[in-house]
Amino acid sequence: MQPEARTNRTAVTEFILLGLVETENLQPMVFVLFLFAYLVTVGGNLSILAAILVEPKLHTPMYFFLGNLSALDIGCITVTVPAMLGRLLSHKRTVPYAGCLSQLFFFHLLAGMDCFLLTAMAYDRFLAICRPLTYSTHMSQTVQRILVVVSWACAFTNALTHTIALTTLNFCGPCEVNHFYCDLPQLFQLSCSSTQLNELLLFGMSFIMAGTPMVLIISSYIHVAAAVLRIRSAEGRKKAFSTCGSHLTVVCLFYGTGMFNYMRLGSEEASDKDKGVGVFNTIINPMLNPLIYSLRNSDVQGVLRHCSCHVGPSPVPQAHSSLCRLPLPALLLPPSGWDGLLPVDSHGL
Repeated sequence: MQPEARTNRTAVTEFILLGLVETENLQPMVFVLFLFAYLVTVGGNLSILAAILVEPKLHTPMYFFLGNLSALDIGCITVTVPAMLGRLLSHKRTVPYAGCLSQLFFFHLLAGMDCFLLTAMAYDRFLAICRPLTYSTHMSQTVQRILVVVSWACAFTNALTHTIALTTLNFCGPCEVNHFYCDLPQLFQLSCSSTQLNELLLFGMSFIMAGTPMVLIISSYIHVAAAVLRIRSAEGRKKAFSTCGSHLTVVCLFYGTGMFNYMRLGSEEASDKDKGVGVFNTIINPMLNPLIYSLRNSDVQGVLRHCSCHVGPSPVPQAHSSLCRLPLPALLLPPSGWDGLLPVDSHGL
């Protein structure tokens, strides 16, 4: 590395995020739209979490994973949007070097967890449809805990690896990031040292974090499709396919935007398109997931309709009241009373 580049690296204490739009007249509109999207996303996902915690019949592995997905969606949009809204209000576009790395770490931590969680959900559908007699054994509370803990460990390792690798790069300025949050492709463009090893690391880790789960998801649904086609009843086939349709929709949105964003490194003129992809990754997908997954589900709709959780004139039963006070991390691992058997016929999505 050039000595002057290494010397200048210590002078880089902040990055300038150019944001979605540079025209000041459009910034109030962007602020209102993104604030609305944030409130809708957090409100929708919190409603799903409350419904799953409160209703005993939703204490099944499928809804356990859905609850974790809702928590991840809240985290993903919270990592990026509030900071962007704060910059729009203050008209300050700078972000500290450490703050940029922190945002990068947590974004990749939650996105990596999403990859493994979607895989676990596909495995759950495979067991429920193709192996119903052994479902309660293969998707027990212990298996659920192992899937969640291993997923967090792998996602943490991936995020930490990319964050540490990024600190080895030299940034000589001007450090203007053509995006509304800190991410690897845009930061690679600002480096005045070679990013070849970092890009190879990104491709390699992407294969492990996204490629392998995607193969497992496709394999699971090939078996699911074969099993569903053997069902003689047209109504039964329709119900089974609708059960998996929501999950496949989210998988396509998540992996489609992710591949578009990270498989096109080195293309500076594509930065404006990357902003649109970033909006899908951090805002649109988390906002749509509650609608795609659970708010269209009759079981969840019934719980949201009849359980007020301290809101409304009717008193809340003691059992429900205590569940409503549970913190969000309580959903990360299934409780001791969590039902390990999923009645496939009554809990389809």
